[in-house]
Amino acid sequence: MPVRRGASPVLALVSLAGLVLFAWPFLGLGLPDEVPSLALAAAAAGVHLLVGYGPNRLDNRRLALLAAIAALDAGMRLALVNGIAGFTPIFFLLLCAGYVFGPSFGFLAGSTAMLVSALVTGGVGPWLPYEMFAAGWVGAAAGLVLGGRRDTVSWPRLVLLATAGAALGYAYGAATDVYDWSIFYRGHPTLGWEPGMGAAEALARFGRFYLATSLAWDTFRAVGNAAMVLALGAPVLAAMSRFRARFTLVIEEVEPRSDVSAPAAAPRASRV
Repeated sequence: MPVRRGASPVLALVSLAGLVLFAWPFLGLGLPDEVPSLALAAAAAGVHLLVGYGPNRLDNRRLALLAAIAALDAGMRLALVNGIAGFTPIFFLLLCAGYVFGPSFGFLAGSTAMLVSALVTGGVGPWLPYEMFAAGWVGAAAGLVLGGRRDTVSWPRLVLLATAGAALGYAYGAATDVYDWSIFYRGHPTLGWEPGMGAAEALARFGRFYLATSLAWDTFRAVGNAAMVLALGAPVLAAMSRFRARFTLVIEEVEPRSDVSAPAAAPRASRV
């Protein structure tokens, strides 16, 4: 089963549902009291869709690797539940996995790792779907960096992935802040969200909220992501690339022999 580089239609459909969930407070509509239930329903639908589609894209070896990444991230999050001033090491494996195996695998790795770690640390709640979508998008975005072959790990590629990791550190923080801003800061006179608020005012208030409460916190995450990629990315990416090579089956057409009396050569399967 070949590794597919691009984002799948299923990933695009699930991401669209997630974008609606995140964009709801900015649409100028009153946020219903049932938004946690809606969030859980959206996440359940997305997971169901991915699980139904997954067997067509994941064999047992990739599924085992996905489980290993989720378990490692759950262990790291258990050791550092809140991270160190915003930095948590769980995004490093998501960046590497998405970069090597592509956007769809990266999204699965991010969302699964966040779900498993929440179960381990007792962090299950209405905020979990936001974290699952945001972490999944981190892995998917890493898979969109430098499309094409990733057989070699070069310094420019590491720098690009580290830069993407820093930007995604801020993006993850801003995305997950939508839940806190619209629920816990509801009604704050200058920063909070209010039902019926227009899109422009909502964006302005969220911007002030983010600058006041999260920018410094997310900077530690962004710098930590970049530092881990630069320090540990080369061996981890090389190891994952070897896994990908072993997991990939390529059918090569062999040219027939010039001797017309000899039977035509059959296609040859090889692992690359």
